[in-house]
Amino acid sequence: MTVTDAPRVRLSDPAADPAADPAAERRARRRADRERDLAAPHGWLSLAGYHWLPSRPEPLPGVPGLWLADDAGAHLRPGEADGPRVQGPEVADGAYDGDVPEGGSVVLGTFLPAGREPVDGAGGADGARQDADGVAAGETAAVAIELVRRTGRLAIRLRDPHARTRLDFAGVPAFDHDPSWQVEAPVRLYETPRDLVVGAARPGLVHRLQAVGELDLTRGDRTVTLVLTGGPGGAPTLLFSDEAPGVAPWRVARPELSGSLTPGGAGVARLDLNDAVNLPYAFSDHGTCPAPPPGNHVPFAVTAGERAPR
Repeated sequence: MTVTDAPRVRLSDPAADPAADPAAERRARRRADRERDLAAPHGWLSLAGYHWLPSRPEPLPGVPGLWLADDAGAHLRPGEADGPRVQGPEVADGAYDGDVPEGGSVVLGTFLPAGREPVDGAGGADGARQDADGVAAGETAAVAIELVRRTGRLAIRLRDPHARTRLDFAGVPAFDHDPSWQVEAPVRLYETPRDLVVGAARPGLVHRLQAVGELDLTRGDRTVTLVLTGGPGGAPTLLFSDEAPGVAPWRVARPELSGSLTPGGAGVARLDLNDAVNLPYAFSDHGTCPAPPPGNHVPFAVTAGERAPR
């Protein structure tokens, strides 16, 4: 169900500056890879709708079939006989029954909206036919239906290759690379993870995270202690907000810890805030991303990493 052809957008070109030093080339390639992933046909830029499932069979806006959720999970039943139908490996004759755990998601199937032609890859002289909406040939035009469970409730999220956020994408704005934001930060890991409940990008939702330690970020004469989140054996993440203008309400960075650092230990983490990125919620209204832990606000401007895309 994954389609990897690039959309009709102008993405970062890692070879745009032949005189660039190797480090700059690596940064440009990472950025190009990230933008290509964002702009995949069913990537984060394709989010086009979010619908809570009702408790009795009902149609949902722009989605085939009748939907409901109960204690057994999510259920889809066929709607109009001559209308679009959802197709997928676990969908039989337009019907689906399934579930996902809290915080999880699964693409249960796809459908082709009425009146939309499938993109079949038949190209012209340049091998790059486009449809009326400018979607490049070789892509899918089908909408993917993602089943999600958030704060105990089931919903479906639509991933549409024709979403304007995807078709109009021209790259993620970012600050110029600044080596001064590459820091060595003192870090302390907890003996055992601590449970946290945080808010979310979508009102009314919460996320349950695990705090795994703390990191001290210093800029000039100011130091702030920030909570790291993650899971056992996984790489920690740093969800934070800051005072920079033109950035998303919060971003995420990934400090690198020494392999010898174990739970309960202290050491130094390498933190490159030039690599701070936006979470999916920054690109559309349909993200459900977790907010930072309480107190994870940097009281100065982090003028590094990605800027707000909208």
